[in-house]
Amino acid sequence: MRIFIGILITLGVFTALVLVQVIAKTKKPVQKTLISICVGLGALLAVNLSGYVTGVHLPLNPLSIGVSAVGGIPGVTTMLLLNLLFL
Repeated sequence: MRIFIGILITLGVFTALVLVQVIAKTKKPVQKTLISICVGLGALLAVNLSGYVTGVHLPLNPLSIGVSAVGGIPGVTTMLLLNLLFL
């Protein structure tokens, strides 16, 4: 049951992001949304992989993955700044 609710939430967020792209009148809203999600997750991956050198890590949990997928590079940057301020 928890997996089903997680899938529904994921589809709802994806649909909302596609609707934002439609409202912004982009030519390929689904493709732009998928690219944005991949860039955000790639940024999170890059931060964690470079963490072995820099000592900066972001935890991999549903919240951080969701923020990086929805927020992209600004979301990852915000999480890094919050990590710097509060830890």
